[in-house]
Amino acid sequence: MNRITLKPLTLGLIAASVLTLAGLGLISTRSEAADAGKPAALAKAALTVNVTQAKSGMLPIKLAANGSVAAWQEASVGAESNGLRVQELTVAVGDSVQRGQVLATFASETVQADVALARASVAEAQANAAEAAANADRARAVQGTGAISAQQINQYLTQEQTAKARVESAKAQLDAQLLRLKHTQVIAPDSGIVSARTATVGSVVGAGTEMFRLIRQGRLEWRGEVPSADLGRVTVGTHVVLTAPSGTQFKGRVRMVAPTVDAASRNGQAFVDILGPVDGGKAASGALKPGMFARGDFELGNSGGLTVVQTAVVVRDGFSYVYRVGADNKVTQVKVQTGRVLGNQLEIQSGVQANDKLVASGGSFLSDGDTVKVVEQAAVSPSAAAPVADKPAQATGK
Repeated sequence: MNRITLKPLTLGLIAASVLTLAGLGLISTRSEAADAGKPAALAKAALTVNVTQAKSGMLPIKLAANGSVAAWQEASVGAESNGLRVQELTVAVGDSVQRGQVLATFASETVQADVALARASVAEAQANAAEAAANADRARAVQGTGAISAQQINQYLTQEQTAKARVESAKAQLDAQLLRLKHTQVIAPDSGIVSARTATVGSVVGAGTEMFRLIRQGRLEWRGEVPSADLGRVTVGTHVVLTAPSGTQFKGRVRMVAPTVDAASRNGQAFVDILGPVDGGKAASGALKPGMFARGDFELGNSGGLTVVQTAVVVRDGFSYVYRVGADNKVTQVKVQTGRVLGNQLEIQSGVQANDKLVASGGSFLSDGDTVKVVEQAAVSPSAAAPVADKPAQATGK
């Protein structure tokens, strides 16, 4: 039998290899043992998060509605004389006018001629009345003497009365012509803003034809469409915040609530006087005009509730969730019912309790049961947010 003889160098290499493998195995075993001894939170943290708390407080109750801006009242200004030619228009659409201001004038030559004729008629009637009065006075002087008959005396007295009546008639005709002359100027019946002008220079208009339309006193109102179920919550004097299409906000107050509800839409109208910009400054030009759409929020008081920062709410499959952090840093997915939006805060109507620790942001990257690493706790007070609307809303999320 042949025997294999190993040289000393070969034996040394084999021994070194065995020792190396043994050392690697020992190191691996110790590493696994060390990993097994580490806390689970440090070994398997799925995400590093901040936490927030659900806070309770008094929240404003608001009823949101849509509607249109309209003129408080409109005045129709038309011609009062018939068959006159428009000579001059002194205002245009959008101009502000004052009560008694001249808006337009008609050609007055014909009317002035009629006035002169009426004056002459008055003078003639007065002359005839003076002669009749003198004859009547002479008849009275000889009455009873037999110088003239009783029939002649009655005739003179009757002529006196007839002449006086003709004077009054001539004066009435003069007044009518003077009124026509006055109507050759179209006067603003009230202060306001010209919203329409249909007259043109040179046109001949008939009596009663509309020439201008005014927004009386420049006052506008908002007519909000309120569902019949909520109409009883709106009362006269309720404060309203209106938002124009430009984003400018205005203060308003309910002037009247319609006594009826539209049979087709089942909505009732609330008539709101627009008082001015919310910040008390001057509103931007054209911020609100009749016919514009605007959104309004009726301020109905306050009620208690819980809020969290909106980023803490995650929407999945049409439902809203938050992630509650437990004492072991494991998160629990909790389904919640959301309510009013208040700035960056969102009302939570059910699902969490006050002072619950919730993942402030990044919940869309978590699943139920994940372990997180908490680095900071930041509680946000709901009072720091501005109220928006009393309507259920859902937070945005992945």
